[in-house]
Amino acid sequence: MKQDRVLIAILVVIFILITLSLTLFFIRRGDVEYGTDISPEGVVRNYVLALHKEDYQRAHNYLQDADEKPSMTEFRNEFMGLGWNLEDTGLQLGETEISGDEAVVRLTIIHGGSEPFGSSWSETNDAWLVQQKGEWKLSYMPYPYWGWEWYVETDQ
Repeated sequence: MKQDRVLIAILVVIFILITLSLTLFFIRRGDVEYGTDISPEGVVRNYVLALHKEDYQRAHNYLQDADEKPSMTEFRNEFMGLGWNLEDTGLQLGETEISGDEAVVRLTIIHGGSEPFGSSWSETNDAWLVQQKGEWKLSYMPYPYWGWEWYVETDQ
């Protein structure tokens, strides 16, 4: 009988710990907020966050104003139509190099595996920005945050 009470007490403690862990996990996930966008790395962070939040208008506003800029419809369709899953992709910001009105932000893009025990992999790449009217604007981001045909100059 005494062993049954000890076993029940252990099971209750385990149940409480599991419940507490799950509660903390879901509470801490919270909503990530936008930061300042006065620096190149701030623009990159907010652009990616806007894409993850499916706030396509805000993300589109971070693009460089140029003739080759995609329309809002083209921009939104690039992410909605192709079914890219940004949920399985993360981004780590690295060093920023600023030269006049141009900047390069080093990035590490982390692609997660889609299976429960699938492996993830990462790649390094750069985001390119230009300063226009005192604001930093993106002129290039690597896949999956960019459309291949954006800002491509064509010979006419």
